[in-house]
Amino acid sequence: MSSSPLKFSSLDQPLFGGLLKGDLVEYLDFVADRFVPVLAGRQLSVWRILRGQDPFMQKNVPKYTPDYVRTVEVWAEASHRKIKYAICDDKQTLMWFANQRAVEYHVPLYLGDHFGDDHHQTHLVLDIDPPEGAGFDVVVGSALLVREALAQAGLEGAVKTSGAKGVHIFVPLEEHSPDDVAAATRAVAVRAEKLGPSLATTAYIRAERGGKVFLDSTRAWGATVVAAYSPRLREGLPISFPVPWESLKDVTPADFTIRTRFDGDPWTELMPKPQRLPADLIAEGHTIPVARVAAMHEGKRRKAQREREK
Repeated sequence: MSSSPLKFSSLDQPLFGGLLKGDLVEYLDFVADRFVPVLAGRQLSVWRILRGQDPFMQKNVPKYTPDYVRTVEVWAEASHRKIKYAICDDKQTLMWFANQRAVEYHVPLYLGDHFGDDHHQTHLVLDIDPPEGAGFDVVVGSALLVREALAQAGLEGAVKTSGAKGVHIFVPLEEHSPDDVAAATRAVAVRAEKLGPSLATTAYIRAERGGKVFLDSTRAWGATVVAAYSPRLREGLPISFPVPWESLKDVTPADFTIRTRFDGDPWTELMPKPQRLPADLIAEGHTIPVARVAAMHEGKRRKAQREREK
């Protein structure tokens, strides 16, 4: 494939939250050697923010995408069309996205062009989501419940700030079926909830959470998650940043921004080796309803009840 040197444009233009496009380009250039391996081999979705427009998510690459950007076409059942995703395997591709004012970088939990039963989900992921107005301390407390539940199952994971209000816990996996990974994720969340029922909940319907921290176990199958080191479209452009477990209580998500400079590759350094999921954890998870499906059925039941009561 041919390529020409990338020329950055309008680096002094306002981007978001008081920062300039040049600040984004400078950060992505600094972090590229750590960030590209997190993105490589995975279908990329980005949040872009063009001048004078609201942010928008881009999955389908534009027609003017240069030929050095590797792409893959995937059939999207929901929209009944093919989507051409970018695969960010090198720094040149990342910096092209930077020049396109792509701020957030989201990837699926599997490697490869297409997803199915024969694909390997590389990590089990729990998303710790605090209620509106809550402090980061309740996020930390809930993350430690998940860590304890994992430890009791003989598993260990790494934690990163989401770049928003919560954290993501990643457990690297040996090869399992996607269905078993999804089941184990539900089981870990339920076990963590039982360890601290006054603090955390697995209730998918927001109104039923009672002001507790939500342990989101739905990051499975084709779900995506914001990548480690990715900026977020929040005030100050925070980044999703890896944190040692012992330091989690001493930080907040806003501590890490695109102006943060750091040594090494903490995401790789803090990540345990791939692990085998215990059979009892998988079996337990298969008895737990899928949160979105259960919520959908509950919504239909409530709607039918309202209709009967009219």
